[in-house]
Amino acid sequence: MNDPRIQYGSTADRAGVAIDQGLRQYMLGVYNYMALAVAGTGLISMLMAGNPALVYQIAATPLKWVAFIGILGLGWFAPRVMFSGSKIMAHGMFWLYAALWGVLIAPMLYAFQQAGAAQDIYRAFFITASVFGAMSLYGYTTKKDLSGWGSFLFMACIGLLIAIVVNAIIFQSTMMSLLTSCGVVLIFSGITAYETQMIKSFYREGSAMNERAAIFGAFALYGSFVTLFVHILNILGIMRD
Repeated sequence: MNDPRIQYGSTADRAGVAIDQGLRQYMLGVYNYMALAVAGTGLISMLMAGNPALVYQIAATPLKWVAFIGILGLGWFAPRVMFSGSKIMAHGMFWLYAALWGVLIAPMLYAFQQAGAAQDIYRAFFITASVFGAMSLYGYTTKKDLSGWGSFLFMACIGLLIAIVVNAIIFQSTMMSLLTSCGVVLIFSGITAYETQMIKSFYREGSAMNERAAIFGAFALYGSFVTLFVHILNILGIMRD
């Protein structure tokens, strides 16, 4: 008698295929949310950059620090809401995060446009997409456990954040800005791989939490993408000058 497992596959094989398909759909949802947020941020930034008076209000008043603090606050509190609060609040925080980044980036884009270096914006986006894509693919496919990177990456982020704020307020050094931006690109390249593997590990077949995990995953990867873009653009601007 023929073994039915040969014709139809074993239960374990069929379950594995189902998990792979579910995981692909889950990760596709993460990247779709993220791509929409990046597009939204770009649209907000470009529209605001086309209004010099509005850009001046952001750059020359405490509004930019309000946006900066808002981004940090959402980065800290939003993940908790995304897993434990309502889905409406989770989506609201996600899109507010993207909007605040748009406000914060607008003066930078305006400065590049006024300097006749709009091509650097597109170059920075292409480089960011390439770096992000490569590191996210590595995080998704590697068999190596990247969870041990977490503590180091977190501490490195804190150190770089302090250095950036101190330089912006006190030293205002171009060289220090270049060094911190290079450090951010290196660290957030690692964070992209780490986050991708972590987000992948959140998937559970048939779990109602997958949608929340997808929103959180998009939130995390979006933050890494935009941070990479800002600092790669800063590096290009400094090198051009």
